[in-house]
Amino acid sequence: MINLFLTKSPGMLSPITNLLGWILNVIYEFVDLFGLGNAALCIVLFTFLVKSLMIPLTIKQQKFSKISSKMNPELMKIQEKYKGKRDEDSMRKQQLETQAVYQKYGASPASGCLPMLITLPIMFALYRVIYNIPAYINDIYALYANVAADLQKVSGLENILKDNFNVTGLVANDAGSFTINSIIDALSKLTTGNWSELASQFPSLADTINSASKSIMHINSFFGGLNIVDNPMSKMWPGLIIPILAVATQWYSTKQMTASNGMDQNAPGSSMMKGMNTFMPLMSGVFCLTLPIGVGIYWVAGAVFQIIQQFAINKYFEKIDLDVLVEKSVEKAKKKKKHVDYEKTLEELAKKQTKTLGDKAGNYNNAPKKSTISSKANSNISSDKEDSTTTKPNTNYKAGSIAERANMLKGNNSGKGDK
Repeated sequence: MINLFLTKSPGMLSPITNLLGWILNVIYEFVDLFGLGNAALCIVLFTFLVKSLMIPLTIKQQKFSKISSKMNPELMKIQEKYKGKRDEDSMRKQQLETQAVYQKYGASPASGCLPMLITLPIMFALYRVIYNIPAYINDIYALYANVAADLQKVSGLENILKDNFNVTGLVANDAGSFTINSIIDALSKLTTGNWSELASQFPSLADTINSASKSIMHINSFFGGLNIVDNPMSKMWPGLIIPILAVATQWYSTKQMTASNGMDQNAPGSSMMKGMNTFMPLMSGVFCLTLPIGVGIYWVAGAVFQIIQQFAINKYFEKIDLDVLVEKSVEKAKKKKKHVDYEKTLEELAKKQTKTLGDKAGNYNNAPKKSTISSKANSNISSDKEDSTTTKPNTNYKAGSIAERANMLKGNNSGKGDK
């Protein structure tokens, strides 16, 4: 069952799809000046041009990958250092040390993801344009519109398309007839064999349908009579060349990129990445077997361009010293945002924790101890005994001597007072 979507239907990606569609139309009109008006050729040129416009983002992502190859060993040491530690202080220290490493190399955790986030909407919009070429190339749209205008007047059109071509989703206008755009969407999904069957279903329109289909088949033809709207399985040879090329080019492209990034085999997630690099090319081949050949051409063209691009980027980075690249990245990062000394923050955190521990220890040591109090009390008692002993009169003084009289005076001043 083929469900239709309206030609140039509105949506979040419509501004991007309209821009890309305009570029595709310009390319077609340009090559048509030389008698080369062909949708498959336009797909290849269109893919090369759009990916060329995204080269700055690709280079930025490659720079981050190069810096990451030098930065990752330090990040791995930090992860190993705090492995299994989940307390607040350890997690805070790990975060600060990680941020210090990123700042040291002028990088950001989001640096590798940002180009991908920007390119993803473009890639989705690009697929939308490739999948619905008649909506964006004016000359091809006109060929389909001639047939659609005649079919619009036929009663029972929806049932015929549903029963014979497994197409649903026609949209009616206010007058009750189906819109031209929805009929064009239905016709653009017809394969090579469907056009002759369509003519047999509408004998009165056979001439119009056959004339239009002949021009459409010529524009959509590719490599030995293939039609970009056909499924590769509909013509095993040379149809299977597209899925095979898709797997081969995607595999080589991912292998080339992985080798250029210098990914450590012991790094976290390296085994998963290796599996994805093997799995994704195979999946692209499976998808090519089920989707129109035009989508497969787009994937092959994109992979070929990426291989050429990666080769040029590798040559470019071979001439640049990695330390110089890091130095430039640090300077650029300092201009963008305020520099934060994470190492100083770590030192202050360590001093704060040491001071807190010292205060607790000091308070504990300054607390009065029972043994100290007891010793002081015993000392006071001993002193009092000594004082009381020294105040006793000495009975060994000679009678009438000066010493005896002095002792008598001392006894009178002992605090007892005169009676």
